[in-house]
Amino acid sequence: MIRKFRKGQEEIVGFVVIVAIVSVALLILLGFWLRSSNEEALESYEVENFIQSALQYTTDCEDYMEFLSVQELIIACEEERICLNDRDSCELLEDTLTNLIEKGWIINEQSVIKGYQFKIMVEEQEKLFLQEGNETGNYKGSFQDFAKQGVNYEVSFNIYY
Repeated sequence: MIRKFRKGQEEIVGFVVIVAIVSVALLILLGFWLRSSNEEALESYEVENFIQSALQYTTDCEDYMEFLSVQELIIACEEERICLNDRDSCELLEDTLTNLIEKGWIINEQSVIKGYQFKIMVEEQEKLFLQEGNETGNYKGSFQDFAKQGVNYEVSFNIYY
């Protein structure tokens, strides 16, 4: 009877060791899965939403009626207009967009986001190009186009991760 009792204890100890090893392996796999899912947190719709909201952002450039949005400032820059506060519309456009991007997207080596590329095209010619950080093979991007008085504008934004 003592032999049967000891044999049962050995089997229980073996079973507990196997369960402990499997549990540790599952915890390690779960840790890898959680880390990798955080890095993929950037979605294309976030980039698209950023472009759309940036185009509606009110700038410091004022004409005789109101303060211009970024979209209106793009048009003013193309027409080489000066704001009422004597600032060049193209310089103000670049400053405003750089500020919006820096506040909206944290770009550094510790961040998921490694760099960006922002481009404004007017009639398929580059009007403004902003870039910072590293250009990697992985990116999410979007573009928004609009027209005003027969002139076609395209705004594109790529985030590299």
